[in-house]
Amino acid sequence: MPTGVHIRDARQQLFDAAERVLLRAGANGLTSRAVTDEAGCAKGVLHRHFSDFDAFLVGLVLDRAAQLDRESEALAGSVGTGTVADNLTSALTTLFGPVPVAIIPLITFRDELRARLRQALPGGGIAILAQATTAISACLAAERDLGRIAADADIDSLTLSLVGGGHLLFVDRVAGPPSTEAVNKLVTAVIADAVRRRPAGSNP
Repeated sequence: MPTGVHIRDARQQLFDAAERVLLRAGANGLTSRAVTDEAGCAKGVLHRHFSDFDAFLVGLVLDRAAQLDRESEALAGSVGTGTVADNLTSALTTLFGPVPVAIIPLITFRDELRARLRQALPGGGIAILAQATTAISACLAAERDLGRIAADADIDSLTLSLVGGGHLLFVDRVAGPPSTEAVNKLVTAVIADAVRRRPAGSNP
């Protein structure tokens, strides 16, 4: 596509193209040329919208982090229904979907990207993981408020265990995502004590 041709919603098209490249080739395969080739446009299109490739990556990460924030709001609607373990299993599966899992190593291995993300928003240096942490913490706190886990449960420690363990389960792209049963097994083990000590008469 000639450089001068206008692309409708160019930023979003470039983000979507980058997402496809990430899923197919991983963080190492994500280059400006790969993105513009995938989007079917000239390389100059990217640089008309972003000062450099790291600026583009900041935009990509923040866009996907905002999507996770919106998904987290939807997850909050399941609090108090079903079982705590099933709700957290569903939350981890959503939060560690293929795109978030592909973005995490991109942030981890690009120092300049992390630095710019830290400037862009609080906690931005660990974007995606930060969104997952906030979402899981909110779910646990809400379940505690409903009496479905112990009132003295350590929400911060439970959150770190679930997010850290969940990330390890989902990070192996070659083997594919873990089964629902594997995720539920992790969740059940992490929250077992907090659920066991819930007030008498409460639903698990």
